[in-house]
Amino acid sequence: MADAYQMGVLGATSLVGECLLPLLTQAGWRVAAFSRRQTGQVAEGVEWRCLSSADLPSPPNSKPLPETRSLPLWICVAPIWVLPEHFALLSAHGARRVVALSSTSRFTKDDSSDLQERAVAHRLAEAEARLQTWAEDHGVEWVILRPTLIYGRGQDKNIAELARFIQRFGFFPLLGEAIGARQPVHAEDVALACLAGLHCAAATNRAYNISGGETLPYREMVKRVFAALHLQPRLFAIPLAAFQSVVALLRLLPRYRHWSGGMAERMNRDLVFDHTDAARDLGFSPRPFLLGQNDLPR
Repeated sequence: MADAYQMGVLGATSLVGECLLPLLTQAGWRVAAFSRRQTGQVAEGVEWRCLSSADLPSPPNSKPLPETRSLPLWICVAPIWVLPEHFALLSAHGARRVVALSSTSRFTKDDSSDLQERAVAHRLAEAEARLQTWAEDHGVEWVILRPTLIYGRGQDKNIAELARFIQRFGFFPLLGEAIGARQPVHAEDVALACLAGLHCAAATNRAYNISGGETLPYREMVKRVFAALHLQPRLFAIPLAAFQSVVALLRLLPRYRHWSGGMAERMNRDLVFDHTDAARDLGFSPRPFLLGQNDLPR
């Protein structure tokens, strides 16, 4: 397989990208890994390419990628809205199939009270549509995967951020009962779904929602973070107005600048997605929400 096929990965230094590269190399693939960052995993079978402008240095151990090299298969684990910037790159290397990572946020944030969150939902939907249009115009097969709340390796902006807040302040604020259902999905399971999408004929030109293997209330999800940190849960229910004031203050800190009042409003809203289609076509079988020490921030 290594001699017959090559592939490109966009966003290779992302959380899912770091989970994906070992899966690809273990399966014998030779990978051209693209990223804007300056570093990446050094591994046999991985050649690093820099996506940033020419005035930035290429990542260590990178080599020039001949424009004539064929890379028929691509996986984009960067935010899907950056993918249209690289359509010319994909065309230049003869892309025939693209697996791209979107998010169920395109549905859950489209009616958010927060303008920035609604903008995210719009960008996701627009990027999906642009990928489909470009792919159809160029005879390229596409597969879109929409994960729910991604966590893992202590690097995500979901569970890891909850853990950091708890470690710093010793408690976690909730809006009301915070019983909205959640389905956290591990980054490694998302990476496995990306890999499965490369050759699945049934997945051609289809989009899939991929959720975690367990559905649990938001409150219980937070309690499990406390348990993984070996701390007793300290949860405080506060009114929406107070929560929004707390969030406004937290957003003054760089780490919490992406927090919003919309996050609080969704604590009592079920964000549940069926992954039956992905299980059938991609063999998707996600793990339950069990936090290991490797999933906590260091």
